[in-house]
Amino acid sequence: MFQTLVKAFKIKDVRRKIFITLALLLVYRIGCFIPVPGIGTELLTDENLESFTYLQIMSAVSGGALQYGTLFAMGIGPYINASIIIQLLTVGIPALERLSKQGEEGRKKIATITRYVTVLLAIAQSVGIVIGFSGNIEWNNLFGENLKWLGYIALVIIYTAGASLTMWLGERITDYGVSNGISMLIFVGIICTAGQAILGILTGGELASTFWTLIVFVAAAVLIFAAVVTVNDAERKIPVQYAKQVKGRRMYGGQSTHIPIKVNSSGVMPLIFAFAILSFPDLIINLVGVSSDNWYSRNMGTGSWLNTVVMCLLILFFAYFYNAIQFKPEDISRSIQQNGGFIPGTRPGKPTTDYLKRVSNRIVFFGAIYLAIVALVPSLIFKAIDMTLMGVFSATGLLIVVSVALEFNQALESQIMMKNYKGFLK
Repeated sequence: MFQTLVKAFKIKDVRRKIFITLALLLVYRIGCFIPVPGIGTELLTDENLESFTYLQIMSAVSGGALQYGTLFAMGIGPYINASIIIQLLTVGIPALERLSKQGEEGRKKIATITRYVTVLLAIAQSVGIVIGFSGNIEWNNLFGENLKWLGYIALVIIYTAGASLTMWLGERITDYGVSNGISMLIFVGIICTAGQAILGILTGGELASTFWTLIVFVAAAVLIFAAVVTVNDAERKIPVQYAKQVKGRRMYGGQSTHIPIKVNSSGVMPLIFAFAILSFPDLIINLVGVSSDNWYSRNMGTGSWLNTVVMCLLILFFAYFYNAIQFKPEDISRSIQQNGGFIPGTRPGKPTTDYLKRVSNRIVFFGAIYLAIVALVPSLIFKAIDMTLMGVFSATGLLIVVSVALEFNQALESQIMMKNYKGFLK
């Protein structure tokens, strides 16, 4: 990756895109420190973050902006949720499915719908924040006790505008920078939160214990990242042979290729869905002000055996669900047959479809086991090293950091290759 960065900085256009990306990311980080009128030093207390997994994840993704209630407190969360909702509705609503198959124009219309849904979710989430954490909001000095509701409306507008501006920054990075802008914003938020946690370890505690804590942490992080990268890039290659065809005076085909099926084809999505479903009751309990000493918190709280079992089952379910949305054996089999291809040892048509389904289901099963291990082991390791690292280096955070880093590297390599091809053509 470092060699790719060195090559990228030697090309003027790629270097300009990197600087644009860094400048927009800097604007995002500045927005994470802009205070909102009426919010004290903390919107969420440390007790809230320790009790609710959902708040830990959202605070880590926003780079700590949610905890302090700044302009970009919601970060890119509403846009992610809107994208997931639209993606799932595309499968069930024929109108959206037709749009997804209309090429560039269809994708633009879906992107517009996603923006509208993002604004609606941002409003709903802002209202939830205002209602749930109204004890940390002080508007009396601005509007008076009788007009406190006016301050809450202003707060909803400010947070919705912050979420919309964050979405706009992510789209500008995608258009004018390098890699996917939304992924880069999440990546920067997690890295900044991790940096704050490490800085907290360095500034607190004795020097000797802090030194050994960091040594153990770095060793564990390197091993875990290496394991995640290894499995994340693993794939099963199904060979495909194309028969020779004579068309006119030319002969086509006769080539061998393969269909790559990744072990972790669904990425971090099953983890996000599983965490969201298990954490949503926690969020509702917190918003309505129910005491944390309840049945759900005692029996389904983070770290309980029932929570672990249910999470593993949900990860398994969503891994198969997301694979069914992405991987279409019937379409692949039809495409192979129409182009005169076949899988060695398998007849074209339905046998090929059944073979692809069987292989895909086996790979998804092992991918789900891998996700379940990643969901549990890293958090337990970092918790054993230092409690402050557990919320930052969660399973979701690890997979997002690795996936975005690999995606950024691939985007740079493609930009470099494109410039080399243009230079060759000139």
